[in-house]
Formats: sequence, C-alpha cells, structure tokens
Amino acid sequence: MTRTRKAALASLILLPVLAGGFALQARSTRGGAQLLDQVLTFVALRYVDTLDAQQLYEKAARGLVKELNDPYTELFTPKQLEEFSRNTNGRYAGIGMEISKVGDYVTVNKVFPNSPAEGGGVQEGDKIMIIDTTNARGFNTQQVQNKLLGPIGSPVNVTFGRIGVTQPIKIGFKRAEIHVPAVPYAMMIDDRTGYVPLTRFSEQTTEDIANSVMDLKKKGAKGIVIDLRGNPGGILDEAFAMSNLFLPKGKELLSVRGRGDFQKFVAERDPLAPEVPLVVLVDGGSASASEIVAGALQDYDRALVLGTTSFGKGLVQSVYNLDGGYALKITTGKWYTPSGRSIQKERKMNAEGQFVEVLPDSMETDSVRKARPMYKSASGRTLYGGGAITPDVIVAPDTLSSAEQAFRRAIAPSFQKYFNHIAVIAEGQKGKVKPDFAVNPAWREELYQKLTADTVKIDKAVWDGGAPDIDRAIEDRVAKIAFGDTLVRRRSLKDDNQLRAAIDLLKKAAVQKDVFTAAGTAPTVTKAGVARRSGN
Repeated sequence: MTRTRKAALASLILLPVLAGGFALQARSTRGGAQLLDQVLTFVALRYVDTLDAQQLYEKAARGLVKELNDPYTELFTPKQLEEFSRNTNGRYAGIGMEISKVGDYVTVNKVFPNSPAEGGGVQEGDKIMIIDTTNARGFNTQQVQNKLLGPIGSPVNVTFGRIGVTQPIKIGFKRAEIHVPAVPYAMMIDDRTGYVPLTRFSEQTTEDIANSVMDLKKKGAKGIVIDLRGNPGGILDEAFAMSNLFLPKGKELLSVRGRGDFQKFVAERDPLAPEVPLVVLVDGGSASASEIVAGALQDYDRALVLGTTSFGKGLVQSVYNLDGGYALKITTGKWYTPSGRSIQKERKMNAEGQFVEVLPDSMETDSVRKARPMYKSASGRTLYGGGAITPDVIVAPDTLSSAEQAFRRAIAPSFQKYFNHIAVIAEGQKGKVKPDFAVNPAWREELYQKLTADTVKIDKAVWDGGAPDIDRAIEDRVAKIAFGDTLVRRRSLKDDNQLRAAIDLLKKAAVQKDVFTAAGTAPTVTKAGVARRSGN
C-alpha cells in the first residue's frame, strides 16, 4: 500500500540503567531517573532474595510496561516473540495439523493442505500416541506442539491411533514451513450465495480471499457473505490488500495518527471483484484488521455490514527488536476509517485488572447511537463514530433459553472434560452416520454417563434443561469429524440468524445498492469520495 511514511521495525540498544544510565535525560526529568537508579541499586544490593542483573532489568522493564495500563503493549521474551510471530504470520515449521485434547490423547482436528501431514495420509480424528520415542498419552496440546515443531527439513516420527484400525500407524515426516489457511473453507450456501469465513489476517489472507471469491463466482455466486465474526485481526498490510480486492485504486483505506505523525494508506491496484454484492458479518470478537476492512467497505458503500458492534481495537502497535532476542510491542498510534471515524473504543481497567468498555453498547440501542458522533458514507448514508464499527443492520445472535444458560453455568468449571467426551462420542460415529443424521438422545445420555464417571457433578434436571444446547454441540462435532467444516456450517444455518439475514438480503440483489435498499439503508444523497464527520 502507498503510504506517506512506512513504519519500520527498529533495533534498540538497551542502555545500562545503573551508574548513570539516564545521564542524557533532560535536567527536569533527572529526578525520576535518579529515583529509578536508586531503587534498582537497593533491590540489587539489599533485597532479601538475590536477583542477577538480567532478572533485575527484566523486572524493571516489565513493571514499566505494566504501569502503562495498555493491554496491547507487551515485552516479549525470545520464546514469546517466536510464538507471537508464528500466530501473526500464520506460518511455522512442523507437519501441518490443528490439534485438540480428546480424552487421554491429543487428537488431529484438521489437516492443512499441501503439508507433510496431508502427504503422509494423516486423517482428522487420528490420536497422537507416540512422538519419536516419547509416549504422548496424557500430554496437553502445548506439550505435543513443542515436540512436533522444529527446524525445516528435520525428521520426526509420529505414531497415530485410528478408529477402525487395530494396529497403531507410524509415519515419518520431514518438517516443513506450514501455511495455516486464513480461509478454512469457502462454500455456496445456495445456488446464488457464496460464503467465506475469514479466521485471521496472516501473510496469505488476501490470496486466500481472492482465490475463494473467484472460485465462488465460477460456481455461480451472485452475492458473497464475508464472515469476520470472531476474527481478532493480524497483519495490517493484509487488511489493506484485502480491502483493495473490492475498492478502486487510489481510494484511501485508512489513516494512522501518532505523536506528531500522520500516515495515509491508499489502494494501489485495480480491484479483483469491484461489483459483486457483499455483506460483511461482524460481532464483538471482530477486532483490529477486521474492523479496518469492515470500516473501509462500509465508508465507500461497498458492503453492507451486519451483526453486532465490533470490538473497537483501533490502536496501532509497532514491534521493536531488543538485545538478547527480546522485543517490545508498543502502541504508537490510532486508526481512522476513510470517513475519519476512530476505531478505538474507550476502555478503562476495573478493580479486577480487566479492561472494560466505558460505555458498553454491544447491541447499539437507538439512544446510544444518537449520542455518538455521526458521519456520512460516500453516498450519504449515516454512519456512527465513537469507536468500533457499528453495523448498518443490527441483528442479535440467537439467544439461549434460561434453562440452557443455567446448564452452561453449571458445566463451565468442567468444560474441557465436557468437550473431550463429546469428541470421543463424535469419533465413534465416524463412518456410521449420513450427512442428514439426527442427534440420537442416546448420545446425550452416554455423554452424561461419561461425565459422571469422570467426577463431573451436574444435577440431572439442569442437564435435561440444557438438552438443546448439548445436542447442538454434539451435532457440530459429529458433523465435523464425519464430514468436515462445510457440513457443520450448512447444518448450523438454522441456528445462525445473522447469516440467514445476510443470505435473505443477497437473494434478490443484482448490485450492491439493491442490498442497501432491501435492508432499508439506501443512501439518500449522492456525493463523490467519502464525506467526513457531520453534526455532533
């Protein structure tokens, strides 16, 4: 993306703190520097427990970071930095599996395409029994991950247990760089509507989205739903590149304002899909890069945004490499949509040390919206500022009954055991059920008996009251284990009124304006570009 100035990763040299480390500070701040010098000196010399210099400096640095009261500013150890980079980039060196704990063993939840695991014939539901010569029974997912990750090209042998196969299956792999798909799957919901869930913004997000959109168009998609619900964000450049798939070259996508600094990000390329009608789904878990995309598409009337208010993470973090393999991720600016709306929602730390919204408004009542600053989209639709992305159409998710809520509260302390036993039951149905299967009440009873035997105490009346919620959980897991993600989505459509609302809006839409008209949010004024703030 074109910028007035690109942010760079800087390598900082840590100055010694003791013995005049702040000698270059302005005279007016030397008192504070002297205070820190003195505290560090007395802790180093007089504290009852001995701390080496490295521990002392790290504790001082962590204390400084903590006192900023910014949940997004963090000091990373070398190991934490490696994990952060892996999660952000969506790449790592391993064999290419998503795993979860099921019973005594960690089990394969998904096999990534073009990975050593796929090439070796690993299947979803396989249990990881032995890694090299280490028995993995009782291991948690982190312990298994630590054994499976390693240098590219290095060997690792894994022995799997597979349902229906009496003998363990031993497979030798060579670790490779793994690409974790940002789009786990894409599908046609009906004969004219495509659906693309986006789980993260990693290095391949734009490519994954582009391939999915073009594939769906070839299959006859006349409108597409992009699902950003629960997407926490990721790489900033991918948010711009993804927006550019749908917005014309030269359009402003985002601006960043820091301490005396201003950057503007502009679409560089001609769009891949400038016309196909879009609905973007968001919720309280849609944050950061997700909000950048939703905000840009909303500002230019390129997509209708539907769901509930997004998270409101509009702070920019830069990562600075430090000596010794450490790194500092620090907030350096705020994001603004093309119309000038700040994405950051105000939060303060409560007594429990948690950051909470100053004005919680996840359902965006009329009175709350009217109290917020108003902006205009490119064609005159009213948009709301004050932090986060307010949907054009607010649709609350399906709610649980009071009995289901009571069940969830009761099972919460034992949720991991609950999930593990559901997975065991689901694996037992693989190869036995058809895509149109119905949840057998006997499965629910079997689950209750397994939990009881596993020392989980839950009142039977509470359990029975939660039956619909339990059956949904069993249904999803059986569908996933037996047939994969697309069947899970297709079967769960009956419980997803947000997605159903999006599909209904796209059914008769030939162009994007038709979607706004169907939703009752059609623009009343036509203007060039993007209008800025109006009114209060």
